[in-house]
Amino acid sequence: MADLTAEGADHIAAKPTRHAGQSGFAALLPLAALLAFGLILLVFALSSAQFLRPGNLFQVIAQSSILAVLALGLTVVVIGGGENTLSGGIDLSLAANLGMGAAIYAVLAQAGQPDLLAIPAAILAGLALGAFNAFAIVVLGMLPLLATLGSMTLAVGIEQVVSRNTTILVATPLRRFLGGHDPLFGLPILAWALLLTSLIFALIVHYSRFGLNLQAVGGNPAAARAAGLNTRAWTAGSYLVSGFCGGLGALFSVGFLGASSTGSAEYLLPVIAATFLGTVFSRRLSPTIGGTLLAALFLGVLANGFQLLNISSYWVAGIQGVLMLAVVATTSLRRPL
Repeated sequence: MADLTAEGADHIAAKPTRHAGQSGFAALLPLAALLAFGLILLVFALSSAQFLRPGNLFQVIAQSSILAVLALGLTVVVIGGGENTLSGGIDLSLAANLGMGAAIYAVLAQAGQPDLLAIPAAILAGLALGAFNAFAIVVLGMLPLLATLGSMTLAVGIEQVVSRNTTILVATPLRRFLGGHDPLFGLPILAWALLLTSLIFALIVHYSRFGLNLQAVGGNPAAARAAGLNTRAWTAGSYLVSGFCGGLGALFSVGFLGASSTGSAEYLLPVIAATFLGTVFSRRLSPTIGGTLLAALFLGVLANGFQLLNISSYWVAGIQGVLMLAVVATTSLRRPL
């Protein structure tokens, strides 16, 4: 399989030229987004003395870990499949994948099976759903939106059959480890797990041949094929990565909640919001691992700040919708006039 240099990938994935004023405004968006993030942090800090305490900030990271790891998977899919909402990369099954994997892990743990079996089972379940998505999209030629909608329904059905639509409590070494705190600083293990996972994904997606090829395939499939890349294989690979993130998210969820969850579908909108909101932290208004992590943490900060101020968490969902509309509007700047 052919590989591309960084310069070649940038050339293939290059977008149409924009008007100078349009480009200048788009270039200012990452700075504006960071300033807005900082302003919200300042407001919450002035409103609650507990907000800026290191323990609370790391708890925000831990609470955001499930959302963030799912959003990282969707980010890889969007990078590899393009950002067209109908024909481009999308994976609506991620949240259901999490619920399915968590149910499989919890049932095995409840049956007395060790983590050495239950953990790979959850990850393999996620990979299997990712492979199903890849087959439906790459081999059968289904639209990603419809294919992953179908696999989402399939995963929900499997979860309900496996768990009998009940919450299953677990008390395993994995739960105690991920739900605990590090002995040196006393900070949540899940926070460290998320930061480490994000670092690994950033290195792979943005600084490896895999990532460069994936960006080339998503940016301009025709040019990537002309350069010798097997675009179908790279697209399929992105869905396998997404499936892996679904399985990993299941383990994070069990570690955080101490149980399987029958309400995992509620993560779908936040996952999509975090992925596309993360584009405003990029100079090219493109999905990046760092941008997705910042967006997930931003949503986590909102939820935490509202909780500290005794504001209903339902407002967070409304704000997510407004932010998604804003991102759709701003990313239209990338289109040629």
